[in-house]
Amino acid sequence: MNNLFNRKYIIQGLILLTSLILLGQLFYIQIYSDKYFVSANSNVLRKIYMYPARGVILDRNNKVLVQNEPVYDLMVIPNDVKNIDTLALCSILDISKEDFIKQMHRAKMKSNYRPTPFLKQLSVNTYAALMERLFLYPGFMVQPRSIRVYPDSVGAHMLGYVREVDTTDIRKSDGFYRPGDEIGRTGIERSYETILRGQRGVKNMLYDAKNMPQGSYQNGEFDTAAVNGERLISSVDIRLQKLGEQLMQNKVGSIVAIEPSTGEVLAFVSSPGYNPNKLVGKNWGNYYMELMGTHSPHNIRPIQGKYSPGSAFKPLDALIALQNGVINPSTTFYCPHYYKAGNHIVKCEHYDGNIALSMALARSCNTYFCYIFEKMLTKDGFKNQRQAYEKWQEQVRKFGVGDTLGIDIPFERTGKLLKKEDYDKMHKSRWGYTTVISLAIGQGEVSTTPLQMANIMAIIANRGYYIKPHLVKAVGDKKLIRKKYTDKHYVGIDKQHFESVIAGMDDAVNKPWGTAIQSRIPGIPMVGKTGTVQNSRGKNHSVFIGFAPRDNPKIAVAVVVENGGYGGTYAAPMASFMTELYLRDSISAYKIPQLENMKAKNLMPDVFVKIPAKPKTVDTPTNKQAIAPATAQTKNKKPNLTAR
Repeated sequence: MNNLFNRKYIIQGLILLTSLILLGQLFYIQIYSDKYFVSANSNVLRKIYMYPARGVILDRNNKVLVQNEPVYDLMVIPNDVKNIDTLALCSILDISKEDFIKQMHRAKMKSNYRPTPFLKQLSVNTYAALMERLFLYPGFMVQPRSIRVYPDSVGAHMLGYVREVDTTDIRKSDGFYRPGDEIGRTGIERSYETILRGQRGVKNMLYDAKNMPQGSYQNGEFDTAAVNGERLISSVDIRLQKLGEQLMQNKVGSIVAIEPSTGEVLAFVSSPGYNPNKLVGKNWGNYYMELMGTHSPHNIRPIQGKYSPGSAFKPLDALIALQNGVINPSTTFYCPHYYKAGNHIVKCEHYDGNIALSMALARSCNTYFCYIFEKMLTKDGFKNQRQAYEKWQEQVRKFGVGDTLGIDIPFERTGKLLKKEDYDKMHKSRWGYTTVISLAIGQGEVSTTPLQMANIMAIIANRGYYIKPHLVKAVGDKKLIRKKYTDKHYVGIDKQHFESVIAGMDDAVNKPWGTAIQSRIPGIPMVGKTGTVQNSRGKNHSVFIGFAPRDNPKIAVAVVVENGGYGGTYAAPMASFMTELYLRDSISAYKIPQLENMKAKNLMPDVFVKIPAKPKTVDTPTNKQAIAPATAQTKNKKPNLTAR
């Protein structure tokens, strides 16, 4: 009996305790916590996401490259859309009923209960007319945001573009992105997305029965502010970028300029280009499709264009030969207008006779560089040619050839440089220097990007090292701290060897017999090397690489003009314009007519017609009357295969 009595009071006590807990919780909800009130009244409270402005991107001198412009998007919660005058809303928005149905279907596919984009970037007139009648359309609201604007319409390939996130982006973001958010797809916008995007804010907006906003609930006590993206300072000089893009109008190719001492990219030109402002807004898709059929403007040629370097490869080959001890600056070879490797003849443009390194670089003598390549591969005997080749290609790779350089934008390609094992597979181990002799003059199985060409010049300008090229130098007020963009990468060539090669490149620009005299800048000691690169689809490509000044260099540049012919015709003068503008802030008055003529020149190929490749790669001086003393040798003499 006592047990039953005790159980009765225990059960009553538990019931009382439970009741007190529930009452206490109810008291807390109603008196102390507004959070639950907000939730209970979600029919009149909506979370309005406040989108931050993406970070502005500036050039190295704080000139604006990319900024933002405010716009308004019409959002919809499909489940809340009931009993509205669809035709009247379509009239305000200037869309058809079919478009309305299509847009509503898309919104429902994303979410039935959350605000999703219905119509983006309302015009000013549409926005004003809609706000007067918004209360008639429950479920619809206006969302402020911003879009990217490019004041000078330059740098599209390096800056990249933004686009609305897809389901994959949302899934990978761990809840950060929502439908309607935007994300960087290419260029700097993609690489620095987490810095540029900022942090989205939330406003708990109270709406009345007429669907009109009444302000933030509880004076914004539960709101969070949007945090704008960080400002980026790029390394690019907008003056150089503009000039480069003007020079490359109606041409196919690329211009890349680098500050050798820092690896900062000063100009990043890819042509054909496009107007980045047209890839913003409601009609971007139409413009994107238009671009698809116009000589691949989406190809980022500075990092994706694969070009045989041609004679621009010769300074690198000379450095390796000097380092390996197979030549010295005084070593001469006899050039009778050709080089014969077995049954293969490599022609040279000149009858140079006995010629040493400096003249060989200035005259771009194919014969000379074929001989030094032969000596490098046969130094340890003819039986060890393939092992010698493997050592040679390993030395070439230290210059960044055959690999990516790691620039801070995506989609960089490697270029091409085969290893010994690749040739073993191709030729079943029966090959030697005569098989790959075209590599001596930058042809055959080797290709480089314009960025790699410019980087090779930066290495020579620095006398033996480079810093990885990069397009962003600072975030906000802080210098960009990324160790890989401050480390020096040495290429394994002793410093004294660079002076001999630089002397030859100096002669190429400043001696009357040089192939690069069109890059000469009075008062500025420019050094460089032209290249005239075989093209199986038409006229040869015009190439130039160089740097200035000769001592304490400030700029290294590479220019590739497809179908431009000799390196001295287009690439060399273009490089001189870029260099002079950067070092002097202006271009000499007497050069302006040539500059304007260069801008106006149209080299766009109408139709790509594949024709047999020419059997030689040559460079000639622009001034064909300039003859070097060495050319007095007669062409009847036999080739001398012995280095002197």
